[in-house]
Amino acid sequence: MPAGQAKAEAGQAVTGAAQVPGGAARTAPAAEQDPAAPAPLHVPRTPTGHADVDALLERLADADHLATDGHLEVYEDVHRGLRDALTALDARPGPPAPPSPYRQGS
Repeated sequence: MPAGQAKAEAGQAVTGAAQVPGGAARTAPAAEQDPAAPAPLHVPRTPTGHADVDALLERLADADHLATDGHLEVYEDVHRGLRDALTALDARPGPPAPPSPYRQGS
């Protein structure tokens, strides 16, 4: 009988596995194996109705799978995209300004 199986049958946890009813071992999630490993935060993102903005907000999910030193690149990319989207709103032409009732040069 292999040593890992003997430990499992004796009720001892096998390294990287957890006991479940019936004596079967299941592999623990990566976060349980290495607490320092990246783990998704599962932060809900409400759609805004603007496809470009929604795509940028979904990009934040990329940070869930990176070590913390990789978050900055994602956050800066999203911030740049949101700033560009806001700037584009200011650049859209609005209705023409009403004519001035005063004559210039008087």
